[in-house]
Amino acid sequence: MQPQTKLPKVGTTIFTVMSQMAAEHGAVNLGQGFPDFPAPQRLIDETAKAMRDGFNQYAPMTGVAPLRQAIAQKALDCYGAQVDADSEITVTSGGTEAIFNAIHAVVRAGEEVIVLDPAYDCYEPAIDLAGARAVHVALDPQTFAVDWDKVRAAITPKTRMLMVNTPHNPSGAMLSAADMQALADVLRGTDIYLISDEVYEHIIYDGVRHESALRYPELRERAFVISSFGKTYHCTGWKIGYAIAPPAMTAEFRKVHQYNTFTTYSPAQYGFAAMIRDEPQHHLELGAFYQSKRDRFREQLLTTRLKPLPVPGGYFQLVDYSAISDLRDHEFVKWLTIEKGVTAIPLSPFYENPPAGQRLVRLCFAKNDATLDAAIERLRAL
Repeated sequence: MQPQTKLPKVGTTIFTVMSQMAAEHGAVNLGQGFPDFPAPQRLIDETAKAMRDGFNQYAPMTGVAPLRQAIAQKALDCYGAQVDADSEITVTSGGTEAIFNAIHAVVRAGEEVIVLDPAYDCYEPAIDLAGARAVHVALDPQTFAVDWDKVRAAITPKTRMLMVNTPHNPSGAMLSAADMQALADVLRGTDIYLISDEVYEHIIYDGVRHESALRYPELRERAFVISSFGKTYHCTGWKIGYAIAPPAMTAEFRKVHQYNTFTTYSPAQYGFAAMIRDEPQHHLELGAFYQSKRDRFREQLLTTRLKPLPVPGGYFQLVDYSAISDLRDHEFVKWLTIEKGVTAIPLSPFYENPPAGQRLVRLCFAKNDATLDAAIERLRAL
């Protein structure tokens, strides 16, 4: 029996496709965004201790109390936000689940959600499954800055939600304080909800401040703020994140979460609680840790024919390959994997309508130096 698809535009993700191709051809995989170095030993030890101590059954649907309390304290310490641990924080099975829950909590069939292209690939399928329509507004194709006049022009009586992502995947661009003020200006006087996808919140560089929606009361009152432990603690495979939202919005969010995953892996929640509480230097120093990798990788790329773009935040490096090839990005990353042994991610899958002539691909530098060195050696042969 052949079902009628609910997601006609969805196939296998580009990340899965390219990682499989990397494995088949023995390529250095700088495509999918995961570290190839270990999670902090303290996190592993605390998680193992929780298992030994018997925390192996269902956690509370909202997340264990020590973790929610630690998250609330971190929100206060980092962003000056007074967050109620009981009514405003929900632990989820990754940032992806949190984004799905937030959309389905408030977006109804026939409504519209504005997304900024290039946008992460999980956004639109969740919107489609809600019976709504994604309205794509393109960022600047060179700087990935937001044109807020275009965002304002995209708003209609059907607009239910706007989604922003800072630091931005795939570009690494970050929203400034002026952007957050412009965002508040656009949304003021509307009933539009906001998703602020901040999963790379601690991977920021050059002394620039992360402009979380939690810093801005006018935005916070309408925002689902999404964070990811996997990105912060080098354990993307654990798939644990959380959402912060006002109490009434959190209540609706939890209705979806309750019948989606219901709860999230218990032992790791105690591990993360210990890390936030007792090892805050990990998230506070994460930007410096990755900045050294970013700077070293950029210097190495300058010895190749690839042109690296600026990276204000996140652990992805966009490179312009136009000096090497006129192939479209899908074809170029396949050629690069098969013929040169390095795997990248094309930018076009992040767009509804990719910019004409754009020749950019994404490389992940959340890797050991030996991995990056091996990739650079092959890229110098281009």
